[in-house]
Amino acid sequence: MPVHSSDIALAHSLADAAGAVIRPYFRRPAGLELKADQSPVTRADREAEAAMRRLIEAERSGDGIHGEEYGVKAGVTGRQWVLDPIDGTRSFASGRAIFGTLIALVEDGWPVLGIIDQPVQRERWVGVMGRPTTFNGVPCRTRACPALDGAIVATTSPHLFDDEDVPHFMALVTAASGGRPRQGPVYGGDCYNYGLVASGHLDIVCESGLKLHDFAALVPVVEGAGGRMCDWNGDPLTADSEGHVLAIGDPARAEEVLEALRTLPHAH
Repeated sequence: MPVHSSDIALAHSLADAAGAVIRPYFRRPAGLELKADQSPVTRADREAEAAMRRLIEAERSGDGIHGEEYGVKAGVTGRQWVLDPIDGTRSFASGRAIFGTLIALVEDGWPVLGIIDQPVQRERWVGVMGRPTTFNGVPCRTRACPALDGAIVATTSPHLFDDEDVPHFMALVTAASGGRPRQGPVYGGDCYNYGLVASGHLDIVCESGLKLHDFAALVPVVEGAGGRMCDWNGDPLTADSEGHVLAIGDPARAEEVLEALRTLPHAH
């Protein structure tokens, strides 16, 4: 199904509403807590998601909602709004403006609309299936990457990988850096890194353990800018994906990236 202009307008309204909640809390006490899974949450996370959910209930009462803080509400339309009010809560709580609000529209399991919004810097990437991605209203593009050796790889933190994933990630890092440790990966960034891929500043983002609310919005943004989003096997990302996520700015490098991930470092 095509994405209607009213859906895009609603997504912008959701981002506006979340940003209005989040900005007053930035670099001020926001009640940082740890949830049962040890992930952080603040009042800003909860209040921003609540504001977005109220808008969806008013505008699209038949659609489902999948939010990080308040869970899943079943819908009847085959459409689901997927919300992560603050992706990068640790960065937010640390006063670093590299977190973002993620808003996606998923139809029959496929992400068809996505927003990455950085409310403090007022930066917004919008991706819609079949349309060019925009950054603050202007079309943006990923950049060409002539070789995997020399590509800039980013991930939020090496500590977020499961033990069995670390060697595969490090194999990719080695392939991209040509074995030169000082040309290693960029750490930190959460969803902001994917916006930087879409705007042509980073080449590859590699992560694992992501949930639907972490990655659904990223897919239309990166792909609408000319990049490729997939899992570590090269398969498209859907509501059924298990959380190994790749963003590749130049699809011509995709097979090399996937091959590097499959290659384990040699034991010494």
